[in-house]
Amino acid sequence: MESLIALINAINGVVWGPAMLALLAGTGIYLTLGLKLIPQRKLFYGFSMLWRGRKKTTDEGDISPFNALMTALSATVGTGNIAGVATAIFFGGPGALFWMWLIAVVGMATKFCEAALAVHYREKDARGNHVGGPMYYIRNGLGAKWKWLGVLFAIFGMLAGFGIGNTIQSNSVADALQSTFGIQPLVTGIVIAVLVALVLIGGIKRIGEVAGKLVPIMALFYVGGGVIILIMHASEVPDALGLIFYHAFNPAAAAGGFAGATIWAAMRFGIARGVFSNEAGLGSAPIAHAAAQTNNPVRQGTIAMLGTFIDTIIICSITGLVIMVTGAWQSGENGASLSALAFNEGLPGGWGQYIVSIGLAIFAFTTIIGWSFYGEKCTQFLFGERSNIPFRVLWVLAIPLGTLPIIDLGTIWLVADTLNAMMAIPNLIALLLLSPVVFKLTKDYFNNPTDVISNR
Repeated sequence: MESLIALINAINGVVWGPAMLALLAGTGIYLTLGLKLIPQRKLFYGFSMLWRGRKKTTDEGDISPFNALMTALSATVGTGNIAGVATAIFFGGPGALFWMWLIAVVGMATKFCEAALAVHYREKDARGNHVGGPMYYIRNGLGAKWKWLGVLFAIFGMLAGFGIGNTIQSNSVADALQSTFGIQPLVTGIVIAVLVALVLIGGIKRIGEVAGKLVPIMALFYVGGGVIILIMHASEVPDALGLIFYHAFNPAAAAGGFAGATIWAAMRFGIARGVFSNEAGLGSAPIAHAAAQTNNPVRQGTIAMLGTFIDTIIICSITGLVIMVTGAWQSGENGASLSALAFNEGLPGGWGQYIVSIGLAIFAFTTIIGWSFYGEKCTQFLFGERSNIPFRVLWVLAIPLGTLPIIDLGTIWLVADTLNAMMAIPNLIALLLLSPVVFKLTKDYFNNPTDVISNR
C-alpha cells in the first residue's frame, strides 16, 4: 500500500505541477480574452437566463435549464466547499484563497465554453435521452481521429467519480456526523446509499428534480450561517482580506498550530482545491448541461458559468473568511474539522458545528447523486446503454465503503486530486481546439440573441 501511495503521490506531483496550473489558468485566460470578457460582463444576464430557465419550455432536452445548473451545482457544491477550502488554507495558508478566487474568475469562461459545446454537439441515445459532454464534443467536433481523446476522458471520468463524487463525499460526511452526533460511520454510509439508490431509480429527471429543490435550500442554509458570523466579526474582515492578499505573494510564516506555507503551496493548493470545488476545466458539468431543455448553446453557457461564481466566489469565500476571522486557521485542525471549529467559534451556543455537519451531509448527498450521472454517462460512452444499471449498483455499493477506515482522508484526497487532473487534460485540449466554434456561436448569439439555434 505504501508503494502505491508513493506512486500516486509522484503522479500527482507531475499532473498538478507548473504545467497543469499553467494549462488551467492559461486556458481560462485565453477563453476569457477570446470571448471579450463576456462571461464576466454578462453575469447579471446569466442570472436573468437562469430565472427564465425555471419555466417549462418546448425546447429539446430532458430537464429544465435551471435544473441542469442545479444538477451541476449539486455535484460541485460539496466537501470541496467545506473540507476542500479548509485543506487549502491548512497547506497553502491564507494566500490560497486568492488563487482560488483567481482561477474561479477565469474559470467562468471555461465553464461557459464547456456547456456551450456540450449542447452544440450533444446526441440522443438509443432511449431518446440527450447525452453530451467532453467525450461527445471531442468526437463530434474534432472528428473520428480524435475519438481516442474522448475515450481517455470517459475512462478518467468514470474512475474519478468514485473518488471525487463518491467515497470522498461519504468519508467526509461520516467523519463530520461522528464527531458532532456520535453516529457510526458505516451507519451513515448505509443510510446515504439507500437514499441515493431511491433517487437513481428515476434517472436524470429525478436527479434534476431533487437537485432543483435541495441545492438552493442547502446553499442558503450554509451561506446564511456564514454571513451571520462575518457580520458578528465585521471588524476582523479587513485584516483577514489583508492576510489573504499579502500571503498570495509572500510566504506565510508558522503561527499557532499553522505550520507555514510557501507561495508555491498557496498557488498549488488554492488552484487545485478551487478546481476540485467548482470543476471548471474538468469537463464534468457539461455532461449535465447537455441534458438541458434548450436549443441555444450560448444561452445555456451563460447559465452554466454561474455555477463557478456561486460555488467558489460565494460559498467557498464564506468558508474561507469564516476560518480566517475566527482565527481557526491557526488551530492546527484540517479538513471539515477546521471548518466546523471555525463555525463553532463564530456562533454562540455551539450551533456552528451543526451548520457544518448538516450542510456537509446535504452537500455530500447531492454531490453523490450529481456525480452518479456524470460517471454513468462516461461509462455509457464506453460500453453503451446496457452498462447503466450495473454502474448504478456499483455506485451505491461504493458509498458505504468510503466510510470504512481502510484508507485515510489524506490518501483519498490525493487520489481525487490526481484523477481530477487526468480528466482535465483531454477536456482542456478539446476546449482550446474548439474555441473558434464557441467564439463564433457567442458572437452570433449576442448579435441576434433571440433566434440562434444549435445546428452543427
